[in-house]
Parts: sequence; C-alpha cells; structure tokens
Amino acid sequence: MRHRASWGTWIREFFPNVTALLLMGAVTALATPLAALDEAPFKAEQPLSVSEVAPGVFVHQGRYEIFTPRNSGDTANAGFIVGRDGVAVIDTGGSPRVGRALLAAIRARTKLPIKYVINTHMHPDHVFGNVAFEDEKPVFVGHAKLPRGLAARAERYLAINKELLGDAFDGTRLIPPTDLVKDKQELDLGDRKLSVEAYATAHTDNDVTVLDDKTGTMFLGDLLFSKHVPALDGSIRGWLTLIDKLAARGDIKLAVPGHGPASMPWPSALDAEKRYLSTVADEVRTMIKQGKTLAEAAEKVGLSEKDAWLLFKEYHARNVSAAFAELEWE
Repeated sequence: MRHRASWGTWIREFFPNVTALLLMGAVTALATPLAALDEAPFKAEQPLSVSEVAPGVFVHQGRYEIFTPRNSGDTANAGFIVGRDGVAVIDTGGSPRVGRALLAAIRARTKLPIKYVINTHMHPDHVFGNVAFEDEKPVFVGHAKLPRGLAARAERYLAINKELLGDAFDGTRLIPPTDLVKDKQELDLGDRKLSVEAYATAHTDNDVTVLDDKTGTMFLGDLLFSKHVPALDGSIRGWLTLIDKLAARGDIKLAVPGHGPASMPWPSALDAEKRYLSTVADEVRTMIKQGKTLAEAAEKVGLSEKDAWLLFKEYHARNVSAAFAELEWE
C-alpha cells in the first residue's frame, strides 16, 4: 500500500491540478510495474551516453520511466551544443547525479567553457541536474515565467522526489534562470547562434525551444513527446495551436523531443502527438456536451490511443482531467 500511496502522491504533486476523485482511480494504474524498468540501473560513475545528431549537437536519450532510485532520474532527454567559444547545455536531467554524468559526457568531448544552461521548462526531470553545473559558472536561461513556476512548486518538488530518487536526490537544489526570455533571444557560441523562444501556455506556462541556426536542429523540450505519452500541465488548446504554428516553420530541419528518440525528422515528428491531443480534446468536448462527469471522461476518453504510447496508464487520466477542466469552460 505504501508503494501505491507514493505514486499517487507523485502524480498529484508533479501535476497539482488533479482532482481527488480522479486520483483515486489513477493510483491503482500507477502501481502497475513498468516494462521499461528492465533497463540496467543507472551507473553514476560513467558519462551519459550521447549521440551526435547533427555536427556539434549532442543528445542523451532518457529512459521511458518515472523517477526511481534505479534510474536516478534519468528519464528525459538532455543535450549540448558545441560552438567555437563555448557550450550550451539544454536541460540537465532529473538529479544531480544525472547532471554530473552529463557534464562528464561534455568534458569527454570538449574543454570549452559552458556558457549557458538552458531549461526548456520547470519539470524536475529537466532541471534537477542544474546543480551539477553551478561550478562551471554558466548563465542559466529560461522562460520569464520559469522562476515563478519553480518557486510555486519548490517545496512539493523537493519533498516528493527525495523519496522517489533515494540517494540520487542528494544535493538537489532548484536553480532558477537569471537570463529570462519573454519572447525570443539569441545566444552566441562564436561560430553558431542559438535562438531561444518563449511561448504562451501549452505543455506548461513556461516552455521554451532552442534552435541551432547552423544546423536547423530544434530542442523542443516537452513540447514534443514521442513513444512516451504526452503529459499535459498547461493548456491543451494552447498546445494544439502551437503544434500547428511550429509545423509550418521552414527553419526547423531536425527535432529533439523532451522524451523520445535522440532526434526526429521535421515536421512529421509532431504527427503522433497532435493526433493524441486532438483525440483527447475532441472526445472530452463530446462528453461535456453529453453532460458526462469528469470521472466518466477519465474512464472512456482517448482509449483508442492506449496501445500507441508508453506510460499511458501513468499519465493519460491526468491529461483527460486537465483537458476536461479547461474545456468545460469554453
């Protein structure tokens, strides 16, 4: 029973808008063992494995899992871009241990200074590794709303993830950005420029993307999920609108998702995510028109997508809850 309570607390604290009614139904699903846990335990003494997805652009693929001591919080993609004068890191992993392994991977390839650490949004699997980079004295960059988002959830994030990560949590502190992006900002690595863009509420209210102008590679953070079911913590309408805007852009050649493979072709990378979110939105709207309750929606909406995604049981009911709360006021 302790295990079930822990996972229930995790989903409530990680995404605090879940209603108590929905949580009661979700806890049992969250107790289901994850097939992805067959992966070997995270090895803290080794640099993270990375792939060079484009010249000078490196990505580590995180696991399709929820935080556990076994994976040390290595559950999201992270990467770095090497320029003539320095390095930019995009997301740092889910614990100081993962952050140190990412730093080791960088140092195995270059001794150039780390000029920037960019967080694509506030969720722990993308920011808990920041502390490993403090001594490098980079500029920490993020959405203008990121400091507020971290501050509002700091106590919950730290308390619940201390239990989930075990020893890997040691040394965790939330480090907010000091360089705040309100619209679009250019970062210079010497022979290559990075465009950091902030967006209105979509996956969260503090999402940014990072575009390497030299190769057309865009890090989308959790604006893009592949294989791992999307996790909605913002606005489903805003997210779908943004997907269409991004898909129409001609300056993106390659996409790096927040969860999924190291890189994906553009714009087809967005197709499965758009289908999933559209299905949830359409079916929630139908049930609202029929006078159905949130609990009824959580049981029936989007089930056609079940076999298309990993971690469906862990996140889908939460997504339906968030979509219902938003769309019932249209």
